[in-house]
Amino acid sequence: MSDDPTERRPSDAPLDRPEEVEQTGAIERATTQPIPRAGADSEDHGWFSRFGSPRPADGPRADGHTGSPADYRVGVPYAYPGGAMPPPGDPSGSASSGSAPSGSASSGAASSAAASVPLLPPPTGSPVAAYPAPTGAPRRRRGLLVTGVVALCLASGVVGGVAGQVLEDRVVSSIRALPEPGPGVTDRPAGSVANIVARVLPSVVTIKVDAGPEGSGTGSGFVIDDRGHILTNNHVVAAVASNGSIEVVLSNGETEKATVVGRDVSYDLAVLRIKRTDLTPLRLGASNKVVVGDAVIAVGAPLGLDQTVTSGIISALDRPVAPGAGDDLSFINAIQTDAAINPGNSGGPLLDLSGQVIGVNSAIARVPSAGSSSSGNIGLGFAIPSDQARRTADQLIATGKATHPIIGVLLDRRYSGEGALVQDVSDAVTPNAPADKAGVEPGDVIIRFEGKPIRTPDQLIVSIRSRAVGETVTLTVERDGKQIDLRMTLEADPEK
Repeated sequence: MSDDPTERRPSDAPLDRPEEVEQTGAIERATTQPIPRAGADSEDHGWFSRFGSPRPADGPRADGHTGSPADYRVGVPYAYPGGAMPPPGDPSGSASSGSAPSGSASSGAASSAAASVPLLPPPTGSPVAAYPAPTGAPRRRRGLLVTGVVALCLASGVVGGVAGQVLEDRVVSSIRALPEPGPGVTDRPAGSVANIVARVLPSVVTIKVDAGPEGSGTGSGFVIDDRGHILTNNHVVAAVASNGSIEVVLSNGETEKATVVGRDVSYDLAVLRIKRTDLTPLRLGASNKVVVGDAVIAVGAPLGLDQTVTSGIISALDRPVAPGAGDDLSFINAIQTDAAINPGNSGGPLLDLSGQVIGVNSAIARVPSAGSSSSGNIGLGFAIPSDQARRTADQLIATGKATHPIIGVLLDRRYSGEGALVQDVSDAVTPNAPADKAGVEPGDVIIRFEGKPIRTPDQLIVSIRSRAVGETVTLTVERDGKQIDLRMTLEADPEK
């Protein structure tokens, strides 16, 4: 049974107070036992005497009325002001004159049956004659009165029943009239993760590659224009760049064959194309405007689970990340995030709370575990900044390859001090390259790039790669204990 008190039946209602228990028992005994007739036990056991009112005896009364107990079961007890019962009247209907002693009756008028009924005394000092005594004449009026009361009770029952039914109908009607949730009630406010995801999911795709005997894999990507171009990571499609198949799975489950438009190992980016022009592209935001602590959303297909959404914040900026090895080595001036990123998220978008792409998810930090060379997400994910992704994608679509800015120096990776050491050999500085023109010499230690400290060779490389060809930058070098600022214009790598 429910604990709601409104659903408890009257018989189930707890009776916590002793007086309620006692009274309830009295009522039950009164309604289940027959009303005793007048006699020796009427004084102590009659229903009316139990509640303080004497019950008339059965049989003829002084007023000529047959005192059937049934009449008093539904009849009206004498309702006189002051709470006293009147003395029995004489057959002629006249009242006793003057004051009468308590319990007295008119001389020779009361029968022995009536005399056996105990009467309550009138109030002290109140003349009995003040209350009219019943006479023989009111029998008809009393019968009419009883009939009227019965009719009134019946009418009240009917009216109450109708009113109760109307009320019940209204309650039931009001319950049935409760509105069902209509369209749009689950809409989320603009700027919420749910609202953003609902808008961007149709533009995020799952990329499946099949390299034949070399195996297959899964990655992510997203639509960048209305011509069917999709941006992803190079390492997602590198295995099938020359031989194999690429299949793009759209958010609605439809699949399309894809071809490689262009890819770049150094930036770990690639552009694919499908024969669809009806897809909505995502907007590339300005990654140079984001700050640490900004909320972000990652969307992709980690471990093959497409349309997966995770969220977090930007944990750090300008993280030098160099994933891969040998010819597959990439240099990323990365955005670090704690949004959960796992294998399969590669190539998917990292979004801000306006729904714009601020990065392309590309790498994660891993902790080697027993029996395995890697583990899953540990809260350290890295994304290629959208500013870099935009420039590279434009170049790949236009020419099929990307250009890389250089300064023209060889760095000593064995150096363990602060900064990036230019090798102390004759050919360490490329002739007529930006560094040579600016005055960089072998043995110089580059300690700042555009005013930001440089601590490792990789940090210098990714800082340079994050810029565009033709930009002018300032390097601060340390030479013979002195710091020198050198200005130079970045040029494209002639070998790329």
